[in-house]
Amino acid sequence: MRPLPTLLTLALAAAFGGFAATAIREGLQTPAQASPAAAALPLPIAGALPASVGGQPVPSLAPMLQRVTPAVVSVHTKQTVRIRNPFANDPFFRRMFPNIPQERINESLGSGVIIDAKNGYVLTNHHVIEGADEVSVTLADGRTIKADFVGSDPDTDIALMRVPAQNLSAISLADSDALRVGDFVVAVGNPFGIGQTVTSGIVSAVGRSGLRGLGYQNFIQTDASINPGNSGGALVNLNGELIGINTASFNPQGSMAGNIGLGFAIPANLARNIKDQLIANNGVVRRGSLGLESQDVTPQLAAGLKLGEPRGALVSRVFAGSAAAAAGLKPGDVILTANGQRVDGRDALRNFEGLQAIGSKIALEVLRDGQPLQLSASLREQAKAVAGADLDARLGGATFAELPERLRQSGFSGVVVESVARGSRAEKNDLRKDDVIVAATSGQFDDLPGFRASFTRAPAQLVLRIVRGNRRGDLQMQ
Repeated sequence: MRPLPTLLTLALAAAFGGFAATAIREGLQTPAQASPAAAALPLPIAGALPASVGGQPVPSLAPMLQRVTPAVVSVHTKQTVRIRNPFANDPFFRRMFPNIPQERINESLGSGVIIDAKNGYVLTNHHVIEGADEVSVTLADGRTIKADFVGSDPDTDIALMRVPAQNLSAISLADSDALRVGDFVVAVGNPFGIGQTVTSGIVSAVGRSGLRGLGYQNFIQTDASINPGNSGGALVNLNGELIGINTASFNPQGSMAGNIGLGFAIPANLARNIKDQLIANNGVVRRGSLGLESQDVTPQLAAGLKLGEPRGALVSRVFAGSAAAAAGLKPGDVILTANGQRVDGRDALRNFEGLQAIGSKIALEVLRDGQPLQLSASLREQAKAVAGADLDARLGGATFAELPERLRQSGFSGVVVESVARGSRAEKNDLRKDDVIVAATSGQFDDLPGFRASFTRAPAQLVLRIVRGNRRGDLQMQ
């Protein structure tokens, strides 16, 4: 006799996996409506799944989840926020109302995954713990323990914590590169603060990128429900191995609008790489870089470059002493693939670079003067910040850094002011922390290496075009 085919019922939904309130205030209530009885109908017989069908046991995820769920934790954060009260600094109101509140405590909730029971390492999302003054985790057995912060990487949205506790359960990490579209997956987390919840689905896509505002991207896409509070939780395969960290989902109506089957998880291999770097480098990630600037290939450029289609990253500048220079790349080259991955434009190349470690060997397929060329590059360390005084005395006291990748995904280019020393020349010139420098009279630039290179010759008049909040303006540096 042929065994009956097995059908797995899959939940189809997704929502933004971010911070969530710790309880649902009210549920929906549907009052029962009475209707006149005509003739008494026989009551339906309650149905139940049989233990086996055609001699084959009915499949269940329960045995696997018994091993997985103890390793998925709830992450609680507290952050002290100063209240902007217009009366708080008024002497009269301070005398009349001495207890005017000037601070409040924001509490949020996410999820995390224990990946090392011996050392107590817990992976979660950077956005779950960002800005938190205090973080604690609640284990599946009910224990709540204060967590120690190890480090985080905003550009891949990975954070690592340590929980000083005994008798922990951990999930082993799978090779996420082996994932295929159609593989069954299960998401575990704490959505809406209602308690640990399991949803299931399939892998809808791998290597997904191009989502605005989400940093460096190489996402696993799934139709398993990912809801508010699921952020940092586990995406596992049917063997109970971690294949991804749930991070976000897409809904054009907003994060609370409901599931539409577009959830995203950070691949386990990328999370493992970031975790190893955070442990080895005292909580920071060091990235490799080609050391070049590029631009998208327009249809007009494609015709002039003898390209069959308008795609690739057109090299516009190669920085001296960079990996690109050592590899022999030149302005005018068009990078078509990197390690076999298709490069459609500037953002795709930048995203590829941001996911590589220092020293990574990169095979580049390049078009030069209409002829194909194979080049090999070894990525060098990408500078994280530069002191303004090293560029121009008029910028003394300011420190400039690369833009967060989420801002680049939102359409920005340039550099960000990381800090401004009190009483410095930069402060007197009205430069402020978190200003985004998008242009300057020193020359054109897209990123920190380009900004630094633009000061090869100091301009007679230095004017910075900045974005501050929702406003744009020009600052003349004296």
